[in-house]
Amino acid sequence: MSMRDDQLDVLSVGEQSYDYYRIADLEGIDYLPYSLKVLVENLVRNEDGANITDGHVKALLDWDPAADPSHEIQFTPSRVVMQDFTGVPCVVDLATMRDAVKELGGDPEVINPQVQSDMIIDHSVQIDAYGVDDAVQINMDIEYERNGERYQFLRWGQQAFENFRVVPPGTGIIHQVNIEYLAQVVMRKAAADGRTLAYLDSCVGTDSHTTTVNGLGVLGWGVGGIEAEAAMLGQPISMLVPRVVGFKLKGSIPEGVTATDVVLTITDMLRRHGVVGKFVEFYGEGIASVPLANRATIGNMSPEFGSTCGIFPIDDVTLDYLRLTGRPEEQVALVEAYAKANKLWHDVNDPAYVEPQYSEYLELDLSTVVPSIAGPKRPQDRIELTHAKTTFEETLPGYVTEKTNGNPVHVSTDFRGDFDIQNGDVAIASITSCTNTSNPSVMIAAGLIARNAVAKGLKPKPWVKTSLAPGSQVVADYLKQAGLQDDLDRLGYQLVGFGCATCIGNSGPLLPEISEAINANDLTVTAVLSGNRNFEGRISPDVKMNYLASPPLVIAYALAGTMDFDFETEPLGADPEGKPVFLKDIWPTNEEVEQVVNGNVSREMFLNDYASVFEGDTRWKGLDVPEGELFAWDPESTYVRKQTFFDGMTATPAPVEDIRDARVLAFLGDSVTTDHISPAGAFKATSPAGEYLIEHGVEPKNFNSYGSRRGNHEVMVRGTFGNIRLRNMLLASVGEEVKPGGYTYDFLAMKPTTIYEASRDYIANGTPLVVIGGKEYGTGSSRDWAAKGTAMLGVKAVIVESFERIHRSNLIGMGVLPLQFPEGESAGSLGLDGTETYSITGIDTLNDGETPKTAHVEATHKDGSKTEFEAVVRIDTPGEADYYRNGGILQYVLRNLMSE
Repeated sequence: MSMRDDQLDVLSVGEQSYDYYRIADLEGIDYLPYSLKVLVENLVRNEDGANITDGHVKALLDWDPAADPSHEIQFTPSRVVMQDFTGVPCVVDLATMRDAVKELGGDPEVINPQVQSDMIIDHSVQIDAYGVDDAVQINMDIEYERNGERYQFLRWGQQAFENFRVVPPGTGIIHQVNIEYLAQVVMRKAAADGRTLAYLDSCVGTDSHTTTVNGLGVLGWGVGGIEAEAAMLGQPISMLVPRVVGFKLKGSIPEGVTATDVVLTITDMLRRHGVVGKFVEFYGEGIASVPLANRATIGNMSPEFGSTCGIFPIDDVTLDYLRLTGRPEEQVALVEAYAKANKLWHDVNDPAYVEPQYSEYLELDLSTVVPSIAGPKRPQDRIELTHAKTTFEETLPGYVTEKTNGNPVHVSTDFRGDFDIQNGDVAIASITSCTNTSNPSVMIAAGLIARNAVAKGLKPKPWVKTSLAPGSQVVADYLKQAGLQDDLDRLGYQLVGFGCATCIGNSGPLLPEISEAINANDLTVTAVLSGNRNFEGRISPDVKMNYLASPPLVIAYALAGTMDFDFETEPLGADPEGKPVFLKDIWPTNEEVEQVVNGNVSREMFLNDYASVFEGDTRWKGLDVPEGELFAWDPESTYVRKQTFFDGMTATPAPVEDIRDARVLAFLGDSVTTDHISPAGAFKATSPAGEYLIEHGVEPKNFNSYGSRRGNHEVMVRGTFGNIRLRNMLLASVGEEVKPGGYTYDFLAMKPTTIYEASRDYIANGTPLVVIGGKEYGTGSSRDWAAKGTAMLGVKAVIVESFERIHRSNLIGMGVLPLQFPEGESAGSLGLDGTETYSITGIDTLNDGETPKTAHVEATHKDGSKTEFEAVVRIDTPGEADYYRNGGILQYVLRNLMSE
């Protein structure tokens, strides 16, 4: 009898009984971290004797906290969640896979999500209108006008695929909808015999901040869209059992400190410690006083730590939140009973409590946290608020060029009047993003600071673009209920939409007069946002420096109007009597915030707002939706096009071949993010993507964003590596000017050109390509197009000093080989400059079922001399080797489904 059969038991909850897999009595379970217990249950429940065996479970139960990851397991998530930027390509690929199955003689309907898959349309709202009462309606109308084709396609998918639901636009941000409604903590599944199985909720998502759900005790993290598609189709995710960092919280937040300050402090600590590829788990007596919203805020920032997850265990705080957000009482009872029965309940005062063992330990006394911001280009670069002015002044010279006008520049506008702007001025101050808008304490604090500012006669500076984009309609409900939305409106913080806006670059255009003044004078203006990402070029093409801050501090900076400001010594303005007003004069106390939260955030709000969550408004219901099992592709569409990944695909994969005589497409430095690689934000008519759309009759005003056109590979491949902050040093290696953006040198045509045009030349001539990079390659969001675009450009291998987790996995998922320089070596130390031709051998051993630890790289210089080294092959698991052998994960899945 297998362990799966042996551990099947019955759990009684009130008058209900459930089947469940009992892990509480397994030897070794007591000292495992909570997150690894979740993996044990996952393995036991999904054991099949082949991919998952008793041996896998026992190896996990014998986990050595001190060991480096080496043991492979298969994680089978219970759910998949998607946002529309990354989710649309998933549905495009599924629809294309149906076509491919039919062309290979199979039944197209074998292609269906095998697990519950939910898409929340939250990434397409752009802040075009702001500072006016009907901004939400204006922006929603524009959103539907821009994205009608995509939304029709998604509605077709909702009808065509089983186990696929769509949350329409205007509802909220994916992660807030996940914690407030979709997540169950413990799931139920009815069997054919009438019995019901209870099992742990877990999920992967096509957004790196899926880790928000870790605050509920649900194990989940962001994956590439490619990996998510495989999970949707029933494929487990191969992973190495990680090291687990135990993070003990103690004490309480002091006066004047917010959850945002806590999370920026934790991000700073964990980045310094080093947690890439590890689990982070919060434990100890102190977490009982950490509200669920704060837990979600902390979990949300896991990608900024670099960890796979940042999870809290299940306890009374979890149950209270489930009740608040409208979950049925029987569901709350099931969560409690299940957690206690399977030793997943966290209560350090329980005599039976056993403290888990961890690989590494950290501790934070919350009483030591101080107000902070982070920036100007990385979320881990924390700055104590008291040092913000001096740090800005020290940083600014790095952004000034010979073209920069150091004097104030006069601007005249119809919307905001006349004023002068200069370096350091805040051009955008936006309350936005899943990190903070899921947290009532910081949102109410923002409302209270607005109320106090209005009472003192303060207003934001006229050059500041102000916006409020909450994560769910519940936020709007409690701000209105508390009477705080009126005060926010008076400061220009009218609602602009419900979705992920400024944080992903959907900040919308600045006033034309401001934009023109910035660019004509090369001004370094700033953005302050309550988000989690502030990478270069991400927020707005007009803004060079981006800072993360709590929602109340966002408003404070809007009032100040500049980053060159000391809140302790400089007044924000004067009250009607002429008395100076400082930040401390309008900052609410912790007690005031708590009173408003307790008096205005109610269970009824969640029940009402989520009662018809999948129905949508009249715009959504009025879409013209095609029918049928196969999608009727429109050859004229510039939004949704049939993918080319399966063109010419055969029933069995071709042998893996070594890479010969490759050229370098991009020669890059450290910390190249997926924002640098993946197309995102707006683009110009002179770009390859812009030229393509113009050729297809699209006017520049209707380009929309790259994210909105992710369903069209022709647009996306043209924008890959096109970020305006990317610097391809290959141009310097051949004596050319390094133009920022998607430019390279074509060694066949012997001229500088765009990366896209060069790639077409190389592909036409059968020349494979490589990308060379430095440390932390692929940091950032789980952008599938960073890998898809790389593959479609003809890149066969990426050679860097180190990878971030998701992008490395995605490269393999697209058939691109991830290689690392030998330990301690780099392109510079090896004397490489990108002008060489590269041959990579030893990869063909994969055809014999063997994954080589290294591949031999031979770089031939212009003078015929050679540099040779052994690159580490970062195909880390047998499952990844299968994907690479098949040319990608989707090809592997499709072939497997057809063979069943």
